[in-house]
Amino acid sequence: MPAVVGRPQDDEELVARARRGDADAYEVLVTAYQGIALRTAHVVSGNAADAEEAVQDAFVKAYRALWRFRPGAPFRPWLLRIVANEARNRRRSAGRRSALALRAAQEPSGEAAPSPEAALLGAERREELVAALNRLSESDREALACRFFLDLSEAETAAALGVRPGTVKSRLSRALERLRAELGEEER
Repeated sequence: MPAVVGRPQDDEELVARARRGDADAYEVLVTAYQGIALRTAHVVSGNAADAEEAVQDAFVKAYRALWRFRPGAPFRPWLLRIVANEARNRRRSAGRRSALALRAAQEPSGEAAPSPEAALLGAERREELVAALNRLSESDREALACRFFLDLSEAETAAALGVRPGTVKSRLSRALERLRAELGEEER
């Protein structure tokens, strides 16, 4: 029976095999996590091309660092932290302050197509939200994006951002308060 990637015990088995040199096992992990890695990198870097390069570099770095991975620890947050760091490094080295692209974090809903009026109102509201998010600090945007747009748990968000879980809670609380204030200013 093939391993179901994403379950901690199966990830642990694949990581152990990859550490022993099994490239196929690492390929299974890459395939399983490339989507969330790309969305994470896109949220952090704000640029699709930089995100793709950051993810490629992150997977290479993660493979080379497998010997440092702590057995029994969850693989996904460890990997996403490497991805986020790579994306942050790209953003800093390029000196970019581009807008946060939420579309990379959106999943197709599978629901019926909205009416043209609803689509227009939804697009306007989304633009307001993006504009408000862009006025927040980088740390606020990253915390909100990881937790709510990428749907990472608080522990995964903490690992991806390299902070403690308590820091994530307080950062999210303050970021949501600032976002509400930004949206309230726009609606006047």
